[in-house]
Amino acid sequence: MQLIGVVDLKTGRAVRACGGMRETYAPLGMTGGIAINGDPLALARAYVNAFGLNTLYAADLDAIGGGEIDDEALAGIAGIAPLWVDAGITSPDRARRLVTLGAAKAIVGLETLSSFEALSAICAAVGADRTAFSLDLRAGVPITTLRHASAEEIAARAVEAGAGVVIVIDLARVGRATGPDFELLTRVRAAVPDTPLFAGGGVRGPADLVRLAEAGCTGALVASALHDGALSVTR
Repeated sequence: MQLIGVVDLKTGRAVRACGGMRETYAPLGMTGGIAINGDPLALARAYVNAFGLNTLYAADLDAIGGGEIDDEALAGIAGIAPLWVDAGITSPDRARRLVTLGAAKAIVGLETLSSFEALSAICAAVGADRTAFSLDLRAGVPITTLRHASAEEIAARAVEAGAGVVIVIDLARVGRATGPDFELLTRVRAAVPDTPLFAGGGVRGPADLVRLAEAGCTGALVASALHDGALSVTR
């Protein structure tokens, strides 16, 4: 079970995410007893040096909302550990820009995806090995303007379009210690049996990681459980 540390970026600061209500996110003060004070590079170093994580994930919330990409922060984090980046990728050019900044994977989120044809073009531009698809949900419902489809159908379409990794993130569960939606993840795994599958949102501790593995997940995105000390990671 691969664990990936999440850095949520907002106006240049590392913030604590909760429930997908981004307007309420405030700078992160501590993680596992380590002072962060909103510094995204301090958080990245804590994940690597204190928790022993070897891969990080950054959500540039301003870029996802239609603003500018935080080049400086993302490049800085990418210099600390391999970085997966969600920054409102809607075109091949934007994906290439993130790869140039140092992103190991460019994440195309359902929330900002215009079409599966666009996803296919992005995958062709930077390669399936550098492209991940984020199946963005809110309380189990896909966040999308595309035609109505189930989470598992959308995941299958994304893999058909060329995505090399699928991430399932339920924003309503983020930071709320409610636990992942194991039933939904099991369905998505069945729909994309041969694709690496990562879960994000609600991980409470080691028991949830065991259940995610049983559901067929390759790994999990973690943040709040580390911040609060419910989960500790060693090399």
